[in-house]
Amino acid sequence: MTERLTIVRLGHRGDGVADTSQGAIYTPYTLPGETVEVEPVPGHPDRRHLLRVVTPSGERIPAICAHFGVCGGCAIQHWTLERYREWKRSLVVAALDRAGLNAAVEPLIDAHGEGRRRATFHARRGTKDILEVGFAALRAHTLVPIEACPVLTPALAGAIPAAWAIAETLEGTGKPLDIQMTATDNGLDVDVRGSGTLPAEATARLARLAEKHDLARITRHGELVVRRALPSLRMGRATVILPPGSFLQATMLGEETLARLVTDAARRARSVADLFCGVGPFSLRLAESTRITAVDSDAPALDSLQAAARAAPGLRPVGVLRRDLFRRPLTAPELKAFDAVVFDPPRQGGEAQAAEIAKSKVPLVIAVSCNPTTFARDARLLVEGGYRPGTVIPVDQFKYSAHVELVASFTR
Repeated sequence: MTERLTIVRLGHRGDGVADTSQGAIYTPYTLPGETVEVEPVPGHPDRRHLLRVVTPSGERIPAICAHFGVCGGCAIQHWTLERYREWKRSLVVAALDRAGLNAAVEPLIDAHGEGRRRATFHARRGTKDILEVGFAALRAHTLVPIEACPVLTPALAGAIPAAWAIAETLEGTGKPLDIQMTATDNGLDVDVRGSGTLPAEATARLARLAEKHDLARITRHGELVVRRALPSLRMGRATVILPPGSFLQATMLGEETLARLVTDAARRARSVADLFCGVGPFSLRLAESTRITAVDSDAPALDSLQAAARAAPGLRPVGVLRRDLFRRPLTAPELKAFDAVVFDPPRQGGEAQAAEIAKSKVPLVIAVSCNPTTFARDARLLVEGGYRPGTVIPVDQFKYSAHVELVASFTR
């Protein structure tokens, strides 16, 4: 059964929202002011599937990708840049308002740069028993086969054909694959998940494939299959050898922008704790002027950070501490040694660590987040503990998606 809706606003996921007598109804790929024809989504009474736009918005523009509207990777390519930027900044404003936090939010910084430097391609057999390699459809288990993606950095230009080749090479395993590709300074780094144990013949085929597609390294669930070069990235003065499948900021400009904001905020600090430090994009740059203690639960990431710090010229001391900050956050007494804390948890936030920071006397807290909602929850703990928020700076490295990063400082 089809129906017509009038879209009045955009939700936090980028879906158009229509207000009806049954409540809010969400339809992706629509814009405020549009009249649209939709049909129900089975099992989701508050969601609709877009059939056609009856009356388009004057702010609708052509999408940059032929897969937009089918692939679930991008939520908004069809809105003017100005309105898109306003909406993305509003996600941060709304999260702060819901938490009752009073902080100024600066204009959105565009940190897309050349595009995303990491992507995970899925390989599955489709409904017609044909191998498909691509991205997931929106909120569905179906796959959208792709041959190009305009939001990826040019350094990932060879990633899609390489992913297809890997999928075809491992097709005999009969297992669905996730193929993570990362663009590094020495070529593409590949981690394959889902294949199961590989026979020697398959490993040999992957080695030949790496040579043909100029891949720096292939690992399976982090275990080395073949390495032609050490996948590395420059971070300030340091060069980091990446652990297999390691976390990175989505774009190079995104990492550089977040690191610049963090180092600017911490410029007067003499001793800094970098919590949830990963491979050290903040630590290694901060160490150019101050002492650092880098804390994370990921041992390979800490090893890479420490090796990079030791080899880099002119850095201040960098100590590392392996610690699960969700289960064993640094306590207020332990934080006495620092005059600044950098706090960059995953999407779920770091509530336990924020609570300990709130009890401490650390003069400066610099929070980095990829989730405005969990940031606002953790920030509320800091404010209730006596910290005063400064300006909040939103950063857009996941362009065309509903994800937004931010950096904010808190002072005692």
